[in-house]
Amino acid sequence: MINHRALRHGYLVILVAILCIGFGSIFNQEPTFGQSSGSRNVIVAMTTSIEDSGLLDDLVPAIEKKTGYRLKKVAVGTGQALALAEKGEVDALFVNSPKAERKVLEGGAVINRHLVMHNDFVIVGPDADKAKIRGKKNAVEAFSLIAKNQVLFVSRGDDSGTNKLEKDLWKQANITPSGTWYQQTGSGMAETLQVANQKLGYTLADRATYIFQQKNLSLPVLVQGDKKLLNLYHVMEVNSKKYPRVNSAGAKAFINFVLSPEGQTIIAAHGKKEFKQPLFYVDAGKTEKDYGL
Repeated sequence: MINHRALRHGYLVILVAILCIGFGSIFNQEPTFGQSSGSRNVIVAMTTSIEDSGLLDDLVPAIEKKTGYRLKKVAVGTGQALALAEKGEVDALFVNSPKAERKVLEGGAVINRHLVMHNDFVIVGPDADKAKIRGKKNAVEAFSLIAKNQVLFVSRGDDSGTNKLEKDLWKQANITPSGTWYQQTGSGMAETLQVANQKLGYTLADRATYIFQQKNLSLPVLVQGDKKLLNLYHVMEVNSKKYPRVNSAGAKAFINFVLSPEGQTIIAAHGKKEFKQPLFYVDAGKTEKDYGL
């Protein structure tokens, strides 16, 4: 004969156990910003110039097809990207401020750092050029003339690689820029170029973004060619030993692709058809020492 009371008691025990497991998993979840190491998403923090120059449009489909990972980009200034790495909130970096990168590398937040490509920075400004910097070969001298004449300079002001270089150039010129002639956008390169264009101001820009946006600009390149304006881009992996939730496999797959012959070919070809010149020059296998740094 079936003991209905015992049966009901058994069902109740099972139900309570299921609820306990369910609630336990809810209240003991880890933060959801990160992801498990087995995720098929790879989160890459990158400087905005990589996106603003259109390079991602060529790279992302090829990366995803080759690796099977879905690339989730976080386009911010290099300073912000490095800060995310130091919190373990992204899997990999693609950035352009060697001095700041080395500091984070030494701190152990990132590993597996490699030079991928380079281009250069240029100083652009209004054709009237009231600061009289056109044709100068010394970027520090150009910045000194801009400050001396107090003509409008538009800064990104976003702690990006571009902004870090700009600050360094002001420092070398022994100038602390301030006043109405110096304005900060707090935005990426494309937006800052547009503001400078609208206000007929000067700004420091990476050449790739400038070329990609040039059809919408009336600002010519006034200063170029100074070795101080070299713009190196590195990739690196966030240290999974320090941040266990990092998708190390995905980060490695991303880094290996951009350094591979296929990835380097895509980078080298970007811009050639549309602009009759490459926007980046590839550097897989090279180091900063090859550029005297």
